[in-house]
Amino acid sequence: MPHLQELRKTPKTWLVTGASGFIGSHLLEALLKNHQKVIGLVNFFAGRRDQFDDFLSQLPKEKLKNFSLVIGDIRDYKTCLEVTKNVDFVLHQAALGNIPQSIKDPLIVNDVNVTGFLNILRASAENKVSRFVYASTSYVYGDAQDPNAEDKIGNLLSPYAVSKRTNELYGQVFYRCYGIPTLGLRYFNVFGPRQELTSLHASVIPLWIHALLKQEPCLINGDGLHTRDFCYVDNVIQANIKAALTQNSQAFGEVFNVASGKRTTLLELHALIKTFMGGCEGSKLIHRDDRPGDIKHLFASIDKAKDILGYHPTHSLEDGLKITIEWIKKNHPKT
Repeated sequence: MPHLQELRKTPKTWLVTGASGFIGSHLLEALLKNHQKVIGLVNFFAGRRDQFDDFLSQLPKEKLKNFSLVIGDIRDYKTCLEVTKNVDFVLHQAALGNIPQSIKDPLIVNDVNVTGFLNILRASAENKVSRFVYASTSYVYGDAQDPNAEDKIGNLLSPYAVSKRTNELYGQVFYRCYGIPTLGLRYFNVFGPRQELTSLHASVIPLWIHALLKQEPCLINGDGLHTRDFCYVDNVIQANIKAALTQNSQAFGEVFNVASGKRTTLLELHALIKTFMGGCEGSKLIHRDDRPGDIKHLFASIDKAKDILGYHPTHSLEDGLKITIEWIKKNHPKT
C-alpha cells in the first residue's frame, strides 16, 4: 500500500498513546512492521495487560527491538512531557470512549478526555513534535442530519461527545496559537480483530459475532433502523499514517471524517453477519430500548479526507466482516 511504502522510506519515532487499546494496538503493529521506532504509552486503566502481552508476544522479535513501553497516565503532565521528547509524530488514541459511562460519571471522562488530551497536546507543542494526530469521534455530530460533513455540527448528546468536541477546539487553537500541526480524525464505528468482545459496552459487531458463535440471541438497541457507517480498522490505520505524513498545510488544525462512506442499518448488518457466518438461520434478534445519548443516523462524507489527505478506504464493510469473523472464530471459538 502506498502509505506503508512511504513509511518504510523514512523511519521516524512515533508516540502512540493508548497503545494497548483496539486501535492503538493496530497502529503499533503497522508501524513496527514497517521499520518505525514506537513508544507506547499505556496505563491499563481498563485492564487488558494480559491481552496486550499476548499480542506483543506474537510480533516478530526483531521488530520489538524498536518498541518502548511506558506505563503512565496522560493526566500526569510530567509523564506527557517525558514521552514526547525527541518524538516526530504523536498518534493520540488514549481516551474513555464509553457513552453510558460518560453519562454516569462525566467527571472522570472529562478528566481523561479533556485534561489528559490537553496535557499530551501541550507537551507535544513544548517538544516541537512534527505532527499531532488525535482520535475524535462521529458522535460530535449529535443530532445533525446526515450525510455528516465536517462543518455541520448538531446538538451534542453526551458528555463523551462534548469531551471529543473540546479536543477538536483545542487542536484548532493550538495550531493557531503555537504552530503545532494538529489533525483530528472523526472515527465512524471502527471494527476489526482484537476488538473487545464480551463486555456490556463492547461494539455491536464483535458482540453479535460472539453471540452467534454461542447460538445466543443478538440484542439490538431500538428498532434496528439506526444507520451507521462501519469502518474496518485498516482504513483507520491508513488515515492516521497519511495524516502524520501529509505535507499539505491545508490539513493542519482541521478535522476529517474517517469512514467507509456507506450507510448500513443495524438490521442489514445483522443479516450480513449471519450470511457470512452461515448456519445462523434460527438466530433470534431481541430489541431493547435505545441507549441514552445515542444517535439515530451516522453516515460520513469522506470527500474532505480524500481531497486533502489522499485517504481512500481499502476495505469495505463486507471485506472487514469476513476478516473479523474468521479472527474471532480462530481466537475465541464459542467462549
